[in-house]
Amino acid sequence: MARKKEISKSKILDVAYRMAVKDGIESLTARSIAKAGHFSTQPLYLEFKSMSELRNQVLKRISHELRTDTLQKKYTTGKPLIDLDLSYIYFAEKYVNLFKAMFVDGKFGSKIISDTLMELGIEKFKAQYPNTDYSDERIRGIVIANWITTAGMAALVVNKIARFSQEQIINVLNAQIHDAMLNDWLAKSRVKESPLFANEDLPY
Repeated sequence: MARKKEISKSKILDVAYRMAVKDGIESLTARSIAKAGHFSTQPLYLEFKSMSELRNQVLKRISHELRTDTLQKKYTTGKPLIDLDLSYIYFAEKYVNLFKAMFVDGKFGSKIISDTLMELGIEKFKAQYPNTDYSDERIRGIVIANWITTAGMAALVVNKIARFSQEQIINVLNAQIHDAMLNDWLAKSRVKESPLFANEDLPY
């Protein structure tokens, strides 16, 4: 009879996920995960081909949490894109190490996370402005401009350079979105693409 595995893959991922949320993705090493979970490093190498595979699975779980819960909070009435921005800023403030690892240092999972942000941004823009007839490219440009502002404010908050009330954040974001809708600052003729949201499939 085969011996039952004492340390399951799901348990390892649970431990790694909690560590990533608390201390950032960079904290995930075989030894640190084993120590936190009170088991040896052997189960990690049995369940995962490499630490990169383990980190990617943790990032996918984080991405799922961002998409379904963390970035789905509601703070306003009828402004889903503003709600998304506020959720992002408050997430950054609460989980500083994870925010820096994913959005500032860019060391881990930038494609997984940037895809999540872009998809959510486009979804929320369309929900907030359902009657616009903008092309997909135009909406993408507006959303990128929105993320530039939101990420900048989050970085200021996280690094304790500035503090903003919710009303101030909403005022700035409303002005930025309005400007981006009036002025196509990220048109192809002006700039190729924001590095954070680079997409190899686009003909730039």
